[in-house]
Amino acid sequence: MFEAKLSSKNQIVIPSGARKPLGLKPADKLLVVVRGDMIVLMRKPKRYSDALRGAARFPFAEEYLRKEREGWN
Repeated sequence: MFEAKLSSKNQIVIPSGARKPLGLKPADKLLVVVRGDMIVLMRKPKRYSDALRGAARFPFAEEYLRKEREGWN
């Protein structure tokens, strides 16, 4: 497990111990998924269906879902 710190500009540096095994490079795009009180980062796939497969196994926070639904309008 690695630790990251949120900067005053709301930026997070992904530790090299996590970047190197995944082959992440500067300018790579990541998806940010909120699951309850956790944030999950995933490499942006060529197809979103590949990234979201299995995401429904974990309940999303009600507040997050409410905000998402409001954004649909």
